[in-house]
Order: sequence, then C-alpha cells, then structure tokens
Amino acid sequence: MDAVRVALLREVLAGTEWVQATRRFAGTLRGAVAPHGGGLLLVGSAAYEPWHLAAHLDDEAAWSGLPELSPTLVRHRVPGGAPPHLAVGLGRLAAAGRGETLLVVTPEQPGAGLLERVHDARRNGATVLALDGGDRDLHALAHDALAAAPPAVPDGGDEVPADLDLDTVQHLVSAAAGENSLPAPRGHRRFRDRLARLADGLTAPPPPRW
Repeated sequence: MDAVRVALLREVLAGTEWVQATRRFAGTLRGAVAPHGGGLLLVGSAAYEPWHLAAHLDDEAAWSGLPELSPTLVRHRVPGGAPPHLAVGLGRLAAAGRGETLLVVTPEQPGAGLLERVHDARRNGATVLALDGGDRDLHALAHDALAAAPPAVPDGGDEVPADLDLDTVQHLVSAAAGENSLPAPRGHRRFRDRLARLADGLTAPPPPRW
C-alpha cells in the first residue's frame, strides 16, 4: 500500500477512531525504539508471520531517517538457506531485555509457548507491544496494544469498510510511525526525495528484500 492509498484510507476512516488510534500506537512504537537506538523485534504466531509489516517498517526507517524503526523479524520456523536477516529464530526472544522492544503481531491467539516467551522478555525489561485481534492474555502482557476490531462509529457516521483487517491496520501504523518522526536537517529535500521514491514505487515494485 503506497502513501496515496494510505491517505485515501484515512479519508474514508475520518470520523472513526482508527486514524487517531493507529497514530497513537505508532507514536508509542517510535517512542519505545528511538531513545535506545533501535532493538525492535517483530514476531507473529506459528501460523502468521508479519513479514509484510517488517518490510514496510524497514522502508519507513529509510524514508523517515529513523533507522531504529527497522525491525528484526523473529521466526517460529527458519527454513534452510535463509539469508541472515530472515534466519532469526525464537531463541532471540530469550535474549530480549532492557532497551529492546518486542512487537507481537497476529490475528489469532498467540499460543501458550509464545506468551511464555513474551512474558519472559517483559520480565527481563523489554517493552512489549501488541498488534492483534484482541487476545486478552497478550494484552495483559503488553505495555500498549491495538486490536484490529471495528471501532465505534459516531452517530450519523458511515460504516467502517469491511476490508479493514489487521493487514490494513499494519499499513496505517507503519506509515504513521515514519510520519511522526522529527524532520531531518535537510527536511524539504528529504521530503521531495521521498515523494520521488514513492512515485517510482507506483510504477515499479521495490527490490525483493523480504
């Protein structure tokens, strides 16, 4: 999803809680990683791997001048021959501690095994964030959480689009995480460079990094 489509989606969602909620959560994410210079771990469930969000956060890290947003994707199963940045297993969560942020993303129940690892990471000092379908056990462990569930619509407002699922919410969060950053010293030029890069992206897909 490119910046133009994100802007259109925000127009459609005006009057609901989604725009404010995703920007708030993105601010929490940015605020957790920026002071420590990074250390963002991204993990899903055994059946759901958030590689798409990993790629978008990596792009936002480059475009916004905030390398701290670039995540380490932690995988439940690492296939043989995977490149180093895609070969980080669940054992990495055991080393998570103070100064690091663990973002759990899954539309389903995370499972007891993952919850135990998340609990250990929090106990060791890591900041835990959750972007999911509203699992109560996961939210109880998280310092902040955002559930992909239909928000309340004000009286007289339009209904929320039916395709507003977790993947869509991830796009809004990743875009907001980059937008909410402090401007770089060469802000105007960087903004023009970003627009040019986004325009190129409309006609050609980015290199297959993830």
